[in-house]
Amino acid sequence: MKTPTHWQNKNLLSYALLPLGFIYSQATALRLKIKKSKSVNIPVICVGNLTAGGTGKTPTAIAIADIIQKLGQKPFFVSRGYGGSLSGVIVDNQKHTPKQVGDEPLLLSQKAGVSVNADRYAAAQKAIANGGEVIIMDDGFQNPSLKKDLSFLVFDGGSGIGNAFPLPAGPLRENFAEGIKRADAAIIIGEDKTNLRNKLKNLPVFNAKICSQSPQLKNKSVIAFAGIGRPQKFYDSLRQEKVKILQTIDFPDHHFYSEDELQNLLKIAKEKDAELITTSKDWVKIPPRLQPHFKVLEIYIEWENSQALTDFIQKKLKI
Repeated sequence: MKTPTHWQNKNLLSYALLPLGFIYSQATALRLKIKKSKSVNIPVICVGNLTAGGTGKTPTAIAIADIIQKLGQKPFFVSRGYGGSLSGVIVDNQKHTPKQVGDEPLLLSQKAGVSVNADRYAAAQKAIANGGEVIIMDDGFQNPSLKKDLSFLVFDGGSGIGNAFPLPAGPLRENFAEGIKRADAAIIIGEDKTNLRNKLKNLPVFNAKICSQSPQLKNKSVIAFAGIGRPQKFYDSLRQEKVKILQTIDFPDHHFYSEDELQNLLKIAKEKDAELITTSKDWVKIPPRLQPHFKVLEIYIEWENSQALTDFIQKKLKI
């Protein structure tokens, strides 16, 4: 789904949903308390969040995998494969489709191996069997099945923790104060517009920004579309690249595109004499035969102090 507008403010709707939010947060706390975590014999890094919606978690996981590779270790992602029909598999991006393994695992597989399973412990065991030396959990901070050795919480600097209410009244997946107690560090992406750093108490904070590179579309007209939690961030990135946006079209987060939807997008672009552009997470869900008709905005994480983060990871994991 698209990030609801009421998550940013305390209003009538958010207060009306607060009882449901209390039930949700209590259920999460109970699950974390009663379920025991299992350990594996290699380091496990969790790249998670306390809020729902697009925080930049997946590009952050990819950037951390890059650090692990530079430290001479083989990273292996584990993911539940949200939206996919398969479980207990190693992603093959030449064979598997988004409907089989999910969109994010396909994207991650361009960087390193990916083991998909709702049972993160089972996924980690399969990753180790396939040569993984460091596990990187893309999401799963609220999943207790696999013991974490290092947990990062990723936050969007622009939205922070929103209205600080739990789902569905607000964006929080669990109680904020309790959540940060289990984390080893926080990553704030973009300018900290909500003074989040002060709310994180003594938690180490690393700053980063999302950088993008448009595919030679400067000053050209485009139709931009996305099925992500916060599509406005994508559109803002395009504008920073001096791309002229004629129209934006939003789809639900993790949306699988039908043939009719894609053909309709092609029709709109032709009528307006414009290029079609989307995110990398959406592009992998377009059939290969149609992908040449769509441009993709490539994004990557740029750390404010990459050496400090590298030293922190190396010290925590002793690698």
